[in-house]
Amino acid sequence: MANNDLRILVTGGAGFIGSNLVHYLLGTAGAERGVSIAKVVNLDKLTYAGNLSNLTALKSDARHVFVQGDILDGALVGRLLREHNINAVMHLAAESHVDRSIDGPEDFIMTNFVGTFRLLEAARAYHKERSAAGHSDFRFLHVSTDEVFGSLGPADPAFSEITPYAPNSPYSASKAGSDHLARAYVHTYGLPLVTTNCSNNYGPYQFPEKLMPLMIQKVIHGEKLPVYGDGANVRDWLYVEDHCRGLFLALLKGEIGETYNIGGKCEMKNIDVVHAIIAAVNAERPELPRTAEDLITFVKDRPGHDRRYAIDSSRIERELGWAPQETFATGLQRTVRWYLDHESWIAEIQSGTYQLQRLGAA
Repeated sequence: MANNDLRILVTGGAGFIGSNLVHYLLGTAGAERGVSIAKVVNLDKLTYAGNLSNLTALKSDARHVFVQGDILDGALVGRLLREHNINAVMHLAAESHVDRSIDGPEDFIMTNFVGTFRLLEAARAYHKERSAAGHSDFRFLHVSTDEVFGSLGPADPAFSEITPYAPNSPYSASKAGSDHLARAYVHTYGLPLVTTNCSNNYGPYQFPEKLMPLMIQKVIHGEKLPVYGDGANVRDWLYVEDHCRGLFLALLKGEIGETYNIGGKCEMKNIDVVHAIIAAVNAERPELPRTAEDLITFVKDRPGHDRRYAIDSSRIERELGWAPQETFATGLQRTVRWYLDHESWIAEIQSGTYQLQRLGAA
C-alpha cells in the first residue's frame, strides 16, 4: 500500500480490540510505519460491548470521526466510504462471546456473516468506482479469530494459515463463514483484501465478561472465581496492542488474498492464567486479603468447549517483520494496572450507565 495519507474506516471501533486499534492508529502507528493517518472513521453499532467511554481520550482529535451505525446498513457504509474518501477498511465489528452465541446464535449469524457480506458489497462497489477513476490505493483488512480452526490435541502442531477450518460453536462458525466470503470477494471480484486470524487478546477496555477482566474484578472484591471444567483448556494469549501492530502491518504490507496468523507465543492453561492474575493483583494491591486461591471454583463446562488453541505466527514474522513486544508477564502487569486504575469504567458497565452514552440516549 502506498504511503500516502490514510483515511481509514474501522468497524467495531468502540469495542475492545477496535478501540485499542483506533487509539493505536491515532497514536504511534503512523510514526512507527512512516505513514500519515489523516482520518479514522469509527463505525460502531454500540451494542452491549460497544462503549463510548473507550474513546473519551480522542474527543479532541479532529482526525477521529465516530458514527453510530450498523454494518448491516450497506447504504450507510457506502455513504461513509464516499463522504470521507476512505482508502482503507479495517473490519473488526463482530459478536464475539462464545457463551452468548450458544444462548442466542442469530445475532452472530446476522452481524458476523450477513454484516460482513453487506460490508464487502459496499466496499466492492466503492472500489470499482475508485478504480475507474484511476485510484489504486484501496485496501480492506478482514479481522478474524483462531477459533475458526477448531480444537487441537495436546501434541498437535499450532494452527497455521493452511489449517483446515473446523468451527465448533455458532460464534466460530459465523466467523468462518465471513472468512470464506472475504476470500471469495478477492478471487471473484478482485477486492484488495487481506485476512488475519488472531489468538486470545487481553488488555485495556475488554468487556468484563471475558476471563481476564472478570477474574481481576473478582479477586479485588473477594468473590468466587469460576473456572470452566477442569481449567486445563489451553489458549494462546496476545496483548491487544501487539495485535494492533500486526493488524496495521498486515493492512499496509500484507499480500492481497493472503492470510496472516497473529499469536502471542504464549500457550497457557486457563487455571494457570487465573493463578497468574491472582498473583499480579496481589502484587499491585498488597493490602488485599491473600485468600483468592481458595476462591477458585470449578463450574460445569460450556457445550463444545474447545480444548486447545495455538497460533503459529511465523509467517507474519518472516514476511512482514512483526513480533510481539510484550511477554505475558509484562502484558499482564499492564492489564492489571489498567483495570485497577479504571474501576469507575468497570462500575459504569456493571451498573449499565455506560449505555446512556449512546448517541440519541435520553
